[in-house]
Amino acid sequence: MSTLPLMFKKEGLVEKHQLEGVDPSDRYFNRTILVNRTPSGYSGKIMYEAFVVESPSHSTIAATVKELVDKLQGFGFTRMRTRANFKGTRYLAEKETWLDYPDQA
Repeated sequence: MSTLPLMFKKEGLVEKHQLEGVDPSDRYFNRTILVNRTPSGYSGKIMYEAFVVESPSHSTIAATVKELVDKLQGFGFTRMRTRANFKGTRYLAEKETWLDYPDQA
């Protein structure tokens, strides 16, 4: 499958990233980060139970994901790591490398 349509997609969902970590009540969790293309870059959104965290627009997908992780860390989430699982509709078969985020001091 060609990535050409994804490259030229003006707005909408472009990637899904898997996020794993530990919530403030010390429970392990695994959720999906939805990354959307916006007129000014990329924004992301993650839902954890009734809690929704969104990022403003960033110039890169990596900065968008990092912003969400930083926000979650601010609420007490720890030991987080992410990896891309979908680019457009293409499933990456869990071949992407995990990116670990150190806990805030």
